Amino acid sequence: MGKISIASAKYIIHADITVDGVVDKPDVIGAVFGQTEGLLGADLELRELQRSGRIGRIEVELNTKNGKTSGTITIPSSLDKAETCIIGAALEIIQRIGPCNANLKVREIEDVRISKRKYVVERAKSLLKELMDRMLPDSQEIADEVASAVRIMEVKEYGKDRLPAGPNIDDSDEIIVVEGRADVVNLVKHGFKNVIAMNGSSVPQTIIDLSKRKTITAFVDGDRGGDLNLKELLSVADIDFVVKAPEGLEVEELTKKEIHKALRGKITAEQYMLDHNINVDSEQKATFDKKTKPSNENRNNNTNNNVNKKKQSSNQKSNLGNVPKETLAKFKEISDELVGTKGACLLNDKLEILAKIPIMELPSVIQDLNKDVYAIVVDDVIEKKLVSSCEKAKVKYLVGNETKVSNSSTPVRILTYDEL
Repeated sequence: MGKISIASAKYIIHADITVDGVVDKPDVIGAVFGQTEGLLGADLELRELQRSGRIGRIEVELNTKNGKTSGTITIPSSLDKAETCIIGAALEIIQRIGPCNANLKVREIEDVRISKRKYVVERAKSLLKELMDRMLPDSQEIADEVASAVRIMEVKEYGKDRLPAGPNIDDSDEIIVVEGRADVVNLVKHGFKNVIAMNGSSVPQTIIDLSKRKTITAFVDGDRGGDLNLKELLSVADIDFVVKAPEGLEVEELTKKEIHKALRGKITAEQYMLDHNINVDSEQKATFDKKTKPSNENRNNNTNNNVNKKKQSSNQKSNLGNVPKETLAKFKEISDELVGTKGACLLNDKLEILAKIPIMELPSVIQDLNKDVYAIVVDDVIEKKLVSSCEKAKVKYLVGNETKVSNSSTPVRILTYDEL
């Protein structure tokens, strides 16, 4: 004979019972079966329902005090809701149990599925919160992580000193020298593959050999340790340019924008030594002179190059001479913000920003704004096509990374980031 448990029932009838006398559990169960027998017809006969497993085991809990008995009756049911309610109502007709008067009242009919549903909802909320707390990455974050990991894998060991380096040391004419492996990893991650580390406070022979045949930029931390390492580099290697991280920051901590900004502000090693009163000893100076001294056949070419550089420097000064300082300062501020964005910033004659847009949209926007544009700052190379658009819109100033158009060929005043 099958019996259903409370766990597998659809409904549970909860009833309270009070008896004016002392009775036992068998008395109560007998009264339930006996006094409801034949009351509801053959289809709802409790005994038959229990035999078929549609009504479960009747549980009775009693407590006797001061000659009176009270307790609860629990009946699990797999009948439908209407039939279960009929069974519950039938219990309330019981008026006597044994020789004692009794009162039986159905307190509630519980829908077990609702209880289970509430548990499912609450548990689902808990699971969802745990899932969200784990901060599942979106597709872009996954792509960035994979790309970063691939770049970091490109860090290799170079030379007999097995120095951490990017993959393009041999192919590049210009090399960036940093202090440690973490600095190399950060620069390679942001696309600089011509970087190599000293890997200690003493300068390895590999760095010295590279400095004899390549253009070297020393990129050090913005702290006391960076100053000491830079001084060591300048004393034993032929360093061409010097770059320092912002004060208090290390190269490994810099963002892509901060790296670009720092490299744009590089100065020559000679200028750095002059500013910081660093003197190379006579023996090292002789080595430098021997290495850098031009041969007789190249001396004339070097002289001509120096003359051209002086002319360029003179032209640059004259190009900026009549530009207001406030205008130059505004251009520099905006150019610093645009580094690495491949964007453009349009200004009116009050140097107020009209728009910040991608480079690709610049020609159409210039045409729409027409004469309202006074100056344009771009994170890109200035080419003839862009200059022509600016001429039509009567733009006065055009500022970019570098230019392929001379100022003498256009009424637009062209300035570069280096000039600023």
